[in-house]
Amino acid sequence: MLRETAVLMTRLITGVNPVWVDCDAASSSLRVYFANHGSHLDFATLWAALPRSARDRTRPVAARDYWGRTNFTRSVINVFNGLLIAREGITRQDNPVEQMAGAMREGHSLILFPEGTRSKDGCIGSFKSGLYHLAEKVPEAELVPVYLQNLNRILPKGHLLPVPLISSVVFGPPIKLDDGERKQDFLARAKEAVLNLAPRNHP
Repeated sequence: MLRETAVLMTRLITGVNPVWVDCDAASSSLRVYFANHGSHLDFATLWAALPRSARDRTRPVAARDYWGRTNFTRSVINVFNGLLIAREGITRQDNPVEQMAGAMREGHSLILFPEGTRSKDGCIGSFKSGLYHLAEKVPEAELVPVYLQNLNRILPKGHLLPVPLISSVVFGPPIKLDDGERKQDFLARAKEAVLNLAPRNHP
């Protein structure tokens, strides 16, 4: 009940419009949804844009140093069944890629933001290596690029109150790591897959 309320509130705030481009919304495949990152609304909006059957088995990946810092932030991320991972002080026992791979081996799809932090200007930054290493560890997973439009304007970095605008979530064709593909080549291809979903390419 609480999660469905969160879906309704997120849709009300963002006016989200899901668009599926050569990607099966109803697929039961294990997936990593990876997207551009410009707002704290990103993971909730992407999650709310999924069909309910997919939402029930999908966990947003969130930074422990931010979302785990207070009782309030922990309660918010718990509503979405978020997976808290460390961004600093990483050890072999506390490896974020292993945490993500472990969650996927339990049957969960994930929502991931490969830039690692929110963009200040809406431009997509370089992708960090986590997506590549996760693709190595869970090769059966479909990697679904997602472009989030307008969320950085609805709730910009450093702001607390949302601005009423319409957003869209564009899901693109799944990709996979090719045999022998180098890390930087894969990350560049993954970033390009997100950029190709921008409104100028899909009006």
